Amino acid sequence: MQVIGLCRFSYPGEGGFQVEHGSIEERIAYLYAPERMEARLAQFEAITLPGLKAQTDPDFTFVIVIGDSLPDIWRARLETLIADFPQAQLQAHPPGPHRKVMQGAINAARLDMAAPCLQFRHDDDDAVAVDFVERLRAAAREHAQLLEKNRLVAIDFEKGFSARPGPDGIDAMETRLSLYGVALGMAVRGGAKQTIMNFAHKKLGKFMPVIRYDDSPMFVRGHNDHNDSRQKAGVPPLPLSPLDAETQQLFEDRFAIRQATVRRVFAAF
Repeated sequence: MQVIGLCRFSYPGEGGFQVEHGSIEERIAYLYAPERMEARLAQFEAITLPGLKAQTDPDFTFVIVIGDSLPDIWRARLETLIADFPQAQLQAHPPGPHRKVMQGAINAARLDMAAPCLQFRHDDDDAVAVDFVERLRAAAREHAQLLEKNRLVAIDFEKGFSARPGPDGIDAMETRLSLYGVALGMAVRGGAKQTIMNFAHKKLGKFMPVIRYDDSPMFVRGHNDHNDSRQKAGVPPLPLSPLDAETQQLFEDRFAIRQATVRRVFAAF
């Protein structure tokens, strides 16, 4: 069964953000601001890509959607980061309705629209465990009868960490997040054109059955000043603390995230 991941990398869509902007031009100016782009590329390099590149099941496609207006300097940096990531497929799109563009991006990557597939969404500052694709396929096999009876089925891995990287390394805390958009997949029946990006992730349970797992840490949710969810006033800080030796090892084993890499990449921040 084909597995497709979708990541929006500073794509200036219409909708898709909790914080709105007065125009597409304002959104583009916000997204492509040099300070923000440097931070997003650092997160992508140190947090997001290591676990994806180290998947125990490498048979998947990872679609990265960018705006066709992304300046060459940032696109070149992004292309360098994914040069050794053959699963990555870069798609450049003009601004458009967020859900429609993302639906088209995922379906364009499907090898056979008549065949079922597994999909997952992924933010550019989050990480999944190195066995995420393997576990996603295993869940589909385990619940094959449920998938046969339903057009769409969500698969949610709820256990993980929230983490903030910086020049001194990683501060983090354990967390459980239900339908949060990280380590969240969806099984799609053959012929169905709807995708995981057609739904608000927290509302998936209203439209389809949800399979939940919380047996092992499966994600790192990036926590930083440029999170869309943190742009509104009154958002409380998280009680993060530096990783101890045991958790550092867990981050390496489960997510391929290494403290030395984080310190190097974030040295200038």
